[in-house]
Amino acid sequence: MSKRIKKLNFWVRRKSHFTLIAVGSVVVLLLFFNEDTSMKLNMKYQEEIKSLKRQIRECEDSAEWYRTRREALYISAEDLEHVVREQYHMQRPSEDVYLIK
Repeated sequence: MSKRIKKLNFWVRRKSHFTLIAVGSVVVLLLFFNEDTSMKLNMKYQEEIKSLKRQIRECEDSAEWYRTRREALYISAEDLEHVVREQYHMQRPSEDVYLIK
């Protein structure tokens, strides 16, 4: 039995690159086909992250526009009056408002 183990050990040491290739192949197969760590799933997540970051940039831009608009309304009474008259159809007591559609 000892002679057989020595021969097997010698063969494995000589052909160790086969073992390395086999282990490497198993690792690669797990990376590509395992459901939790698949490359396809990873690429899908990366695309989703990109689209979410794009949406964040768009929302930040619109938030900045609304922030500057709000500050302008606080500062300027004419802008505030303009918005109130157009959007909320408010008027002074001595005025008549006509809505044209």
